[in-house]
Order: sequence, then structure tokens, then C-alpha cells
Amino acid sequence: MFGFFENEQAKKIKGHLLNLAALAKADGHIDAREMNFILAVGKKNGISSSDVQAIISGSKGTSTDLPTNDSERFDQIFDLVDMMLADGVVDDTEMDFCIMMAEKLGFRKAIVGILVRKISQGVKDGLPRERIKEESNAFLNYNELPRPNIVV
Repeated sequence: MFGFFENEQAKKIKGHLLNLAALAKADGHIDAREMNFILAVGKKNGISSSDVQAIISGSKGTSTDLPTNDSERFDQIFDLVDMMLADGVVDDTEMDFCIMMAEKLGFRKAIVGILVRKISQGVKDGLPRERIKEESNAFLNYNELPRPNIVV
């Protein structure tokens, strides 16, 4: 699937799978539920299980092919947090990895911990991805609210 002349979208997907694998390995092993999650993300993006496993087995760390728009950035951090929760145990190493990846994805350093926890809580509460995304976008764009006019 991935070759010398892979396009930008294929690089982003491969990068996302590498980042998911790095998170899964953060606690020392890839749990079966984490592997199933990674395979599902691959399938959703048109990548066969064997290709996903080949990508993961060759991975040594995180990818530098990061998304270029806010929607893709959110989707990637959402998948990372969702996978962190997949095995039912949130290891400090996994939480730190998610926070570090949120920073790498371009989220403001001052709010990444809150963002990761907000996504975690939404997933635990069973909220749909789009609702969590809407609520998080409102949270992330709080600086864009109209400023009150103060007359002196």
C-alpha cells in the first residue's frame, strides 16, 4: 500500500498509525484491544490488516507526518485518547504521551492537559465523537469570542 511515491494523505494515515502504535507501546506492550483499535483505524482508512501490522512492526517511534488542518488534528488526538482508554487502564506514560502528541499536533501548551482529559471524559461517558469535537472546538476557540465593549 505504501511505497516510494505515496501521496500526502497516505503519509498522514501512516503517520497516524505509527503514533497510535507508539502510544500502545508506551506501557511496554500492545494489548489485544489496542491492536484491534489500530486495525479498525487502518480499515476505516482503507488499509488492510496485514499492511497495518507491517507498519506497526517496523515502527521505532512517532511520525513527523502531522495533519495540516484543525479537524484532522482533533481526529488524531481523539483516536489517541480513545485508544489510551481501550485496555481499561490509563497508565501515566500513556497520558503523558497523549499530552505530548497534542502539543506536537499544534494544540496550545496551556490547554493540552485539559483537552486530553475532556476527550477522555467524553469517551468514558459514551458521547459521540462529533459532540465531543463540537464541545472541544468551542473550548479551543475561546479566544475568538467577541470582546465586550468597555466605554470609559
